[in-house]
Amino acid sequence: MTSPWSNWAGNETARAARVAHPATPAELGEVLRAAANDGLRVKAVGSGHSFTPTAATGGVRIELDRMASLITIEDNLVTVGAGMPLKVLNATLAAHGLAMPNLGDIDAQTISGALSTGTHGTGAAYGCLSTFIEALELVTADGTVLRCSAAEQPDLFNAARVNIGALGVLTAVTLRCVPAFVLQADERPATLADVWSGLSSHVAENDHFEFYWFPYTDRVQMKRNNIVAASDRPLAGWRRWLDDDFLSNTVFGGACRLGRTFPATVPTVSRISARALSARTYTAPSHDVFCTPRRVRFVEMEYGMPREALREAFDGLRGIVDGLPFRIQFPVEVRFTAADDIWLSHGYGRDNAYVAIHQYVGAPYEEYFRRFEALLTPLGGRPHWGKMNYRDAESFAPAYPRFGDFLAMRDKLDPGRLFANAYTDRVLGR
Repeated sequence: MTSPWSNWAGNETARAARVAHPATPAELGEVLRAAANDGLRVKAVGSGHSFTPTAATGGVRIELDRMASLITIEDNLVTVGAGMPLKVLNATLAAHGLAMPNLGDIDAQTISGALSTGTHGTGAAYGCLSTFIEALELVTADGTVLRCSAAEQPDLFNAARVNIGALGVLTAVTLRCVPAFVLQADERPATLADVWSGLSSHVAENDHFEFYWFPYTDRVQMKRNNIVAASDRPLAGWRRWLDDDFLSNTVFGGACRLGRTFPATVPTVSRISARALSARTYTAPSHDVFCTPRRVRFVEMEYGMPREALREAFDGLRGIVDGLPFRIQFPVEVRFTAADDIWLSHGYGRDNAYVAIHQYVGAPYEEYFRRFEALLTPLGGRPHWGKMNYRDAESFAPAYPRFGDFLAMRDKLDPGRLFANAYTDRVLGR
């Protein structure tokens, strides 16, 4: 009997019939053919940082821990095994004087998981992380090893860069990196009026801009990250510990536990939290600025939308929060990305704004998430594939112009649905 699998948030669990740790694409192909012969479905898992059951299976669970090494570096093109965690990738790149052009706010995911779900950071000139893929290697249901790029099998390339595990198993990825760079981080409290009055400038004039809104207040924390020549203003160790460890994790975790037990305290705690983090400006290597520790467990839904829909979506969200029969303990995160051409990317064909909503583990969330999704769907909203959603293939077809093309690619590569599970049956159809 295999050990059970659980995602990071603990909201999804599964127990596979067997677990495989292939070391090469050829070994993986043997595992896939054996699974098909035994009538078992297959899912590859990463670090479990998706809030959906996209990796859950009762069949064969593929662990990519033996396919997680640096393969080659040629100038700024870096090829790595798809099982490598982002944290290891960042350290590896730094050791060679390189960096990812942009990152999300955590580095615990594996490369395969982050890319397959459309993980993104923020920045008006940057698409999701999958836009940095130069080429990739994929093992399909019959054990065939396929390689693709913009020049070689471009349709497969545009389908596979964000594929939610439905086309095969990623085994290697070539990433287009940049010389290592330093960011100046400027983080400071503000009001919603400050954000809305200068939003276009905030987004256009900073390399990376985002803000966090504290429910039941008009307060936000604005974050501006910009490329600078040198790290001439490092953050003191005690200050990083105070803000990122003690306040953002230890104290905040305690506040969430208090709010879960005594919901009436949540608005007061939110007002205090909004003023607890003071302004700070510092410089550091890019990956140290982009990525911060997240130890307080939560569940999350995130929607991308056309940027022009953001204000309507945000105002609607405030109304939802005020009208819920329970309290919301987590800040709301708002980020921005550029358009791309990846078929299942949330940013396909348009510049996006993203709104991410969270709730502390063990606290009620479903009505919050469902009402937010109902608000965003008619606004052209597309849910992050690694975050919770309640939609089905019928509703996704009009939201993604190339949805039908992706399904056709799936039919070609996996006609027997070796890589399907209940989640993909819902969001892609059977």
